[in-house]
Amino acid sequence: MDRKPSRSTFRQRLDEMVSVLRDEIVTGKREVGEYLPSEVALGEQFNLSKNSVRKGLELLVSENLITKVPRIGNQVTRPEQEGHTTLRFGYYKSVIEEAALHELLAEFEKEHPHIRVQLIPLPYDNYGETVSEYMDRELLDAATVNNNDFQSFLDLGHSHLLEPLENKPELYPFLADAFRHGEKLLGHPLIFSPVVLCYNRDHFKNNAIAEPDSSWKWNDLIQVAQGLTDDKHYGFYFHLLSNNRWPIFMLQSGMKLERNEAGKVQLCGTKLMDGMRICRDMIARKDILPSYMSESDHDAEELFQQGKVSMIMATYFSLNYLRNSEFEYDLAPLPYLEHATTLLLAIGLMMNRKSKCKEAARTFLDFLLSYKAQLLIRQRTLSIPAYKQAAEWTGSDSMNRPSRFFMYREIIPSFRYISELNIKPHQIDVIRNEMKLYWSGMEDEQAVCSRLEQLLS
Repeated sequence: MDRKPSRSTFRQRLDEMVSVLRDEIVTGKREVGEYLPSEVALGEQFNLSKNSVRKGLELLVSENLITKVPRIGNQVTRPEQEGHTTLRFGYYKSVIEEAALHELLAEFEKEHPHIRVQLIPLPYDNYGETVSEYMDRELLDAATVNNNDFQSFLDLGHSHLLEPLENKPELYPFLADAFRHGEKLLGHPLIFSPVVLCYNRDHFKNNAIAEPDSSWKWNDLIQVAQGLTDDKHYGFYFHLLSNNRWPIFMLQSGMKLERNEAGKVQLCGTKLMDGMRICRDMIARKDILPSYMSESDHDAEELFQQGKVSMIMATYFSLNYLRNSEFEYDLAPLPYLEHATTLLLAIGLMMNRKSKCKEAARTFLDFLLSYKAQLLIRQRTLSIPAYKQAAEWTGSDSMNRPSRFFMYREIIPSFRYISELNIKPHQIDVIRNEMKLYWSGMEDEQAVCSRLEQLLS
């Protein structure tokens, strides 16, 4: 049997090496002037070939974190260069694709050659804690942040680390709510997306089934999914455990978690559980939804890309990974329960109040939110830029977009943030972990509800 490591695991090991070394340099664990371990030692540590190690080190050289000293080794260096300001920008790795970040940086450095942007990828797990630590230690000047991680950042009590920002009326006004703390605006939206229904038009045509529309309820989807399922593909799929998916069913109840006079949360017998029941019923329907143990939303997108499922829950962000699909696909509003509601996801920008190069950081953020940069996002990606005029641009388009790309404009009244459930970010995980027992049929509704009421009160 061929036990040669897969290309994906090689990529993971290389990314790990670069990430570990970058983190050690940025956080000061490796001091300026210190030499990294030899290429042979790094290869043994991360199970990489010498050529692969060199590729990773070249990336750190390009980020001005190390300098190659001939016949000696790789020396940790200061990224600052004479006559230049170096700006440290933390980012989600997904933003490279979802916001054409490399292209934006190239345009920015053309206009501002005296400012060098050092990209610092940040982990998805414990994002609020990581960014808080980096900003407090002045290792970041600015960073991306989504609406959920922003709430986590505030819950940690670190709002004092963020520079208050001026309102930008040219951006969609409803997006700013995700980045406010009291009267202060502590972040600006960069890109956004509602969660929508994405479907394979060929599957609908081949089965002579009418395409989805805004009248659909979940029972309509279940009925249609049954008609689409055959021996080649299933009708519907979504990654149930995603915190950007299952809370939608609670939002569609039109209710939020309330506490009585004694401070106890009330969940049993409320409409909040109606959506959880729909989830349980759908995953039990093996005639419409595959028994696939997905690990992320991306797994669902992969199944859709392979033509193994006809409909998925998706975002405009995820469309960037479907742009080369060999079949025709389109969008529709999510089916609904009590209220036609969907989850709104926003990725924004925030600035470190302790930054020693605030002027450069502000210049960079202003550029990313300018019409020019936002139009580039609109033209080079399938994400929705926050700048209203750029998002609604209708010029000649070279990208393969779904015909209903502009559908988001018609469903803006349905947009809701998770925070509108009156649930703290850490409580989302508590609810999900308890619901796993209910969805899997290991505990009944009353038992799970009662325990959740105790955990959340």
